[in-house]
Amino acid sequence: MQYNITAGQVGVRPPVTKPSPMVLEFLGEEGMRKLVSDHYDLLKESNIRGLFPPSEQGFALAKQHSADFFIQICGGHPYFNENRGAPMMAARHAPFAITPEARRIWLESYIIVLSALDMPDDLKESLWNYLDIFSIWMMNTPE
Repeated sequence: MQYNITAGQVGVRPPVTKPSPMVLEFLGEEGMRKLVSDHYDLLKESNIRGLFPPSEQGFALAKQHSADFFIQICGGHPYFNENRGAPMMAARHAPFAITPEARRIWLESYIIVLSALDMPDDLKESLWNYLDIFSIWMMNTPE
């Protein structure tokens, strides 16, 4: 599977398509939580680690919130809405300087995790296409 990173511009929000519910059906909730956890573990060692909570407890909670979001966005239980309210992800990320470089690192970390995942390519592609465009929405600071 080819993982292409779409060029994005700060402040531009291209149309995004949610991942197929089959992604969650294939992974299950625990598999989705592991995917997000593995991704965050890479981010914790990356050049953007400062965007994440420094404490273990805070970092674990960030993993949970992210997994809850992705479970919900893939058609699963609305854990995110129940625990955090409506997603409004761009607004939630506004306090953090998310540059195009930070987006690239975030996406490249997902490429590593997805590449190692034993999941059909069409499902990887569905999730990747969402991550790629969704991440453009999060950029809020030029380089």
